[in-house]
Amino acid sequence: MKSGFVSLIGRPNVGKSTLLNTIINEKIAITSNKAQTTRNIIQGIYNEPGYQIVFMDTPGIHKPQGKLGRILNKESYSVMKDVDVVLFVSDASTGMGPGDKFIMESLKSVKVPVILILNKIDLIPDEKILLMISEYKDYYNFAEIVPISALTNDNVDRLLTVIKKYLKDDVMYFDPAIKTSNSIYFMISELVREKLLNVTIEEVPHSLTCITTHYEENADLVKVGVDIIVDRDSIKKIVIGRHGERLKKVGTLARKEMEEMLHKKVYLELYVKTVKNWREKEKHLKEYGFDDFEA
Repeated sequence: MKSGFVSLIGRPNVGKSTLLNTIINEKIAITSNKAQTTRNIIQGIYNEPGYQIVFMDTPGIHKPQGKLGRILNKESYSVMKDVDVVLFVSDASTGMGPGDKFIMESLKSVKVPVILILNKIDLIPDEKILLMISEYKDYYNFAEIVPISALTNDNVDRLLTVIKKYLKDDVMYFDPAIKTSNSIYFMISELVREKLLNVTIEEVPHSLTCITTHYEENADLVKVGVDIIVDRDSIKKIVIGRHGERLKKVGTLARKEMEEMLHKKVYLELYVKTVKNWREKEKHLKEYGFDDFEA
């Protein structure tokens, strides 16, 4: 058999998490139209007869603002080492921008093959795709260039075929039944954060994080507690909403998806807590799972 590790990198909102979910054929990573949705390295495990590919989704590489932003960038850069292939995902619908060029400069020191993924080709005409391929080829010597649409699953099979050429290991790292190495605690807190991202205003997502504090499972019911951490009281009011309506909506949406994931009834309790400037304090960043990676 052949196996290996593959990292997905790129700017925020280029569709890395959507691609991971499409490849694994299950929701492993949360998705949102808000920037910086992914904040942790998320592993998805693809299996087929004769192959196992461990994909690692990463936070979008960006110009960091504050300590949390710097840690997220370090997380992304950390998974360019000790992998078999790097997938550089770019948004074909917006074209090559300064952020893409910044990442490609950093890729010049990478010792493994880099495959360019031009995502969202469903949004542009074919002739534009050819022009973009030429533009990217002039800027960086990619091992391969694969245009895809992660949303519509267009050409994703072709991408998997290309990746398989670069796998070097012959070890099965995970049980074939496992689709992610992330814990149930992490998956639950991420589901709550996703719903918050989708029902709150632009400013809010960067100011909050979610932590699963309680998980109790019996034969037909799972009791779950999740803390929603915000950095100031004004954001807390927004998250809760008028008469608690927004928090109730988040709870209803998250609980429904948890029940689909766990195949059991879920009793979900959400608590909103203000921890001032948590994104800048090392103690809180470590407590909430943001360890300082070596770049």
